[in-house]
Amino acid sequence: MQRILTGDRPSGNLHIGHYFGSIKNRVKLQHDYETFIEIADVQALTDNFDNPEKVRNSVYQLVLDYLACGIDPKESNIFIQSQIPEIAELTIFFSNLITVSRLGRNPTTKAEIKQKKEKFGDNGESITYGFLGYPVSQAADIAIFNADLVPVGDDQLPHIEQYREIVRKFNSIYGETFNEAEPYLSNNTRVKGLDGNNKMSKSLGNAIYIKDTPEEVSKKVMSAVTDPNKIKKDDPANPDVCMVYYYHKLMENPNVENVCKECKKGERGCVQCKKELIEKINEFLKPMQDRRKYYEDNPELVEKIMYEGTMNARKQAKETMKQVKEKMMIKYFEDVE
Repeated sequence: MQRILTGDRPSGNLHIGHYFGSIKNRVKLQHDYETFIEIADVQALTDNFDNPEKVRNSVYQLVLDYLACGIDPKESNIFIQSQIPEIAELTIFFSNLITVSRLGRNPTTKAEIKQKKEKFGDNGESITYGFLGYPVSQAADIAIFNADLVPVGDDQLPHIEQYREIVRKFNSIYGETFNEAEPYLSNNTRVKGLDGNNKMSKSLGNAIYIKDTPEEVSKKVMSAVTDPNKIKKDDPANPDVCMVYYYHKLMENPNVENVCKECKKGERGCVQCKKELIEKINEFLKPMQDRRKYYEDNPELVEKIMYEGTMNARKQAKETMKQVKEKMMIKYFEDVE
């Protein structure tokens, strides 16, 4: 059976952008692949090194969201990155195989560095070694499980390519060891936010979360951006610039064609359209929230799932690291892991 490695940084709850961008694929693929899903708490600390409590609390919430979305612990190993020391070890070895300038040219990293410079008003002095190098840690995540497939959003494609470059160099120096994993993209790699922004984001406050109550969904959808040129209820409008219509399509509303026609003809008011969308979103979230409530009420089961997934991941990581050290000629004693 081929293997999948995927995961998220624990920096808050999952939203529907995460679900359609990646989680939906993980749920679908977990039955056909040996699946490892990482809670990347070490990588989360690159942004939150001064707020470890936030990361710690988010780990548990992230597991609840995974289980709510349909990740099956009988099919998938949910594990905590910091509890797999072999990942950190491999990160050090990989750091010798890539230059600082190459890390800086990574488009995703460049964009994040720009955001940091704007946020802190400096010229990059706030950029830590860990932040610049976290794509190397991501490469070690994938390699330690020798994954074949990595379900990601399109913003992660530069990191996958960087991984492939690193393991290609490792293989050329030390001999064939790692797969050159392939990315697996969904049809909705980047879900737009309620405000019309090209990406739904926790930091932008434009997201609908898996755990949102019907009241929270209603409040958020009622504030969603619509066609600014539609002034009165019976004005014709352009659904292509309306986030409400966008989400009707995302939710696969069977009435979506009528929504489009009525909107263009001025036969549908925005309030009516939003109320229909609220109903569809709440129907979509209901089974997820029922599962989440079950696991919230059974915390000992969640702890067991996290522990067993981490132990299974550690077993595989140890096996990979044994091979790595043999290839690198740094395995000196049989009884030392």
